[in-house]
Amino acid sequence: MAAEIKSKETSDETLRKPILVGKIEGINDLVTGAVFIPGEDGIITVSEDRSIRVWLKRDTGLYWPSICHYVADSCSAMFYSPETRRLFVGLNNGTIMEFLLSDDLNRIALTRQYPAHQGRVTSLHFSPECELVLSCGRDKFFQWHGAETGQRLGGYSTSAWCTSITFDVQSRTVFIGDYSGGITLLKIKNDSSTFHIVSSLKGHSGCVRCLKWDPEAQVLFSASFDKSIVVWDIGGQKGIAYELQGHRDKVQAIAYSGASKQLLSVGSDSTLGVWNMAAKRKETPEWSQNDYCEKCKEPFFWNVRAMWELRKVGKRQHHCRRCGKAVCDECSQKRSVIPIMGHEAEVRVCNECFAAITDEDRLALASFHDVKQNVIDMDLDAVARRMLTVGADRVIKLWDVTSILAKRAT
Repeated sequence: MAAEIKSKETSDETLRKPILVGKIEGINDLVTGAVFIPGEDGIITVSEDRSIRVWLKRDTGLYWPSICHYVADSCSAMFYSPETRRLFVGLNNGTIMEFLLSDDLNRIALTRQYPAHQGRVTSLHFSPECELVLSCGRDKFFQWHGAETGQRLGGYSTSAWCTSITFDVQSRTVFIGDYSGGITLLKIKNDSSTFHIVSSLKGHSGCVRCLKWDPEAQVLFSASFDKSIVVWDIGGQKGIAYELQGHRDKVQAIAYSGASKQLLSVGSDSTLGVWNMAAKRKETPEWSQNDYCEKCKEPFFWNVRAMWELRKVGKRQHHCRRCGKAVCDECSQKRSVIPIMGHEAEVRVCNECFAAITDEDRLALASFHDVKQNVIDMDLDAVARRMLTVGADRVIKLWDVTSILAKRAT
């Protein structure tokens, strides 16, 4: 179960790259969550093998478990509050267990159980300011409980599995992501027992796997199985959303450093994406719909009347990622990156837009690094500039991200 610590590289090749400094191995089943203990050389993990472990770095430089506690069912979600040392663990049977971690990190005490869901708990959040335990599960329910009494205060039924949540303390707004790709904004009123739906967002075509909220900029980040990340400008109240495209497979987790304005993303493509959010970005255009190519005016294949009148076969519709116009293949044979619109890999553009894109427009606003594991979760300690990634291979990798979190030019 020990973690091997490797020496840090200091060559120029490591500049603005994550440096692998250690691994934790030996867990018997899939690790479903892991977090750093801020201010300590410690990590908390939960696993499908029903274990809760606290790993501490020893004098030898290796991580060994100081706590190995087993619960009644597989652990499916977790949330740790460093201010209160309270640990919340969601189980596969729908129960949420609350523990108190001792000051010496050698004991955890069960303080309360919440019979919250009828199915697997998929996401948890605890607000010490509001004393609310927020949770969602595969029973298509979002629930909240009072942490002081343990009583259920309210719930909201969704049309699909709830998969992720995050919370804005100031406005008492909960952001709930679901399996269909939707995000619901729900405001819990000051009495903590009533609520109202603020709005709903739809920008993904796949499961919303992870949500992060930046309270300073009033921006919501959502990561999805559709390989994309969407940046929602909630505070601006103008409905602006920026897409970030660069992963080749499901995006499983994201983390944001407000101090350095860097967004980190990991996924099933074994890639760490680092997005410079201090850079100026443009909103992705809406895709237009037309019966004819908006460039050459040739009919598309469903425009039967035009095909009959012109005595020709219709063409397939595509869209230019830069202008959003509906075009045929002949009018959109070029490919280009468009970093200002979040496209870090080459995408289809019409011939006119391709000619208008300059070399400066193609300068990358993100970098991608091979972490050599199918990542299912991550945690970032921005103060200590360290990151951990949890792999489907049951290995936890520890990274030094000092160079990545260094402030960049806009």
